[in-house]
This record gives sequence, C-alpha cells and structure tokens, in this order.
Amino acid sequence: MKKTEIELFGLIGYPVKHSLSPAIHNSAFKKFNISGDYSLYEKKPEELESFFKGLDDSDIYGLNVTVPYKEKVLKFVELEKEDVYLKIIQSVNTIVRIDSKWLGFNTDIPGFEISLKENFNPANKKTAMIGAGGAARSVAYVLAKSGVQEICIFDIDKIRSKSIVSMVKELFPNMKISAVDSIEALNIKEKDLLVNATPVGLNKEDPCLVKKGMLHKDLFVYDLIYNPIETKLLFLAKEVGAQVSNGLGMLLYQGALSFVLFTGTDISIKEIVDEMRIGLNEGIKKVCMKR
Repeated sequence: MKKTEIELFGLIGYPVKHSLSPAIHNSAFKKFNISGDYSLYEKKPEELESFFKGLDDSDIYGLNVTVPYKEKVLKFVELEKEDVYLKIIQSVNTIVRIDSKWLGFNTDIPGFEISLKENFNPANKKTAMIGAGGAARSVAYVLAKSGVQEICIFDIDKIRSKSIVSMVKELFPNMKISAVDSIEALNIKEKDLLVNATPVGLNKEDPCLVKKGMLHKDLFVYDLIYNPIETKLLFLAKEVGAQVSNGLGMLLYQGALSFVLFTGTDISIKEIVDEMRIGLNEGIKKVCMKR
C-alpha cells in the first residue's frame, strides 16, 4: 500500500449519515495541524466483511465503529491493551492500524463515564437501561464499576440482554442486575437513572419507547443519541421535570480519546475536547440549516 500525505480516518456503521463525528475530528485535525481526514463509511451488514478485507490495501489508518457493528468487528481486529476487559465486554468502538495490525479499543467506556459523572453521580443509584447492543455493554460496565445499587435491562432480543447480565456478573459478582421482558417491567418510577442505549429516536418517525407516565421528576434520563439533540424521550422527561442529557458529551470525550489513538498525539484531552466542541457547534448549525 502506498501511504498518502493525508491519512484517512472515519466512522463505520449503518446508518451513519446523521453522524457529527466528521465535524469534530476534522476540526481537530485542522486546529492541531495534523494531516488527517475523517469521513463516513456507511456499510450494510452484507458489505462489512469485504470492507474489512480491503482495509490493508486502503489509505485508512483508523476507524470509529457504531451501530450495529461494535460487537461484530471483534472478529476482524486484535485486542491488546485492554484485552482482559474487552474480551469479556465484547464491544469495540475504535480500531487503529498499528505496525500492520488492526487493534481494537473501547473509548465509549471512559467517554460515557466522564460525561455521565459530569451531570450525575451513579453510586448507590437504581438504574434502568433500554437496549443491549454494543454501546449498552459499555454503559452497563461503567454503571457496575461506578457502584450502582441495581441495573435492570430491557431489550427486545432477550439473548442480548441476558448476555449483558452474564458479562456484568463475571466482572462484578455481587452486582444486582437483571433482564426483564418489557419496558413496563423496568419499573422506571422506582429508578434514579434511565439510559436509552438503543438507536430508537434517531429518526423523526421513531416512536418514544417510554410513556410519559413512567417518568418522574427525580429521574435522570441519559439518551446516548445526540442527533437530534432532543429526542422524544428527552422531551417527555423535561416535561415531567426530570434532569436530562443527550449523547453529545459522550461523543466528544470518546472522540477525543479516539483522536489520541489515531494520531499518537500528546495533546491533552481537554484541549482536544475544547476544539472538538467548536467543530461540533459548527456541525450542529449545518444540520439545523438543512432542516
């Protein structure tokens, strides 16, 4: 492979057209005078294997991974630094070409943890989660590590939700965690924290998975979705007086941590996040103009 002057990076997933990742990464590349370009690689499930088979002959040097591939990419990469945990957590959101090998990392974990704790202290709190995909595995790990009192999970795929229960039990044997058969069974009225880790809410036509009557004013609602900035779930939560957060904070922190892995830079995470926030605001303005 012939190395180009500009190294290519990007986000792979399906769908990804809504993503603001190019705005934040390209802003950082420009600010810090690093020759990189970040693009979107929207690949259907049947295209995933051929895409990865061609990576070695491409000019791509790093990728973020989003829905629905955070678990599927494990078979295409090696795990090194975090292998003890990632082999159990089984969710990768960043892959980097290092010495002709593709290594997998998870910056979702610290990204979510930093963002959540800026707004809410999860220790000893009762939590409900909707979704059991790759992002949810990272969320469940952070919640258990942070010492929540209880985790209750719902996903339409019972096998996936039970898999998260098993994962958490393996890492934190004393954690109280269960998978339930419906959103009603999450008993959100009795919870302190609700996390939406599904992609439901990305599209205008998506339903709200939670009814307004299930929410309460003492609840903190964290929706991993960041585009739209306010999902139907967050709108309803605000109406009942609950505190809320979208996924923008997680996007910035995991993005900054990925940027360090991509570039090997020693620029501080704070500096990168500050610049990425500028890029994010510009990206949001463009999205609003299109709408």
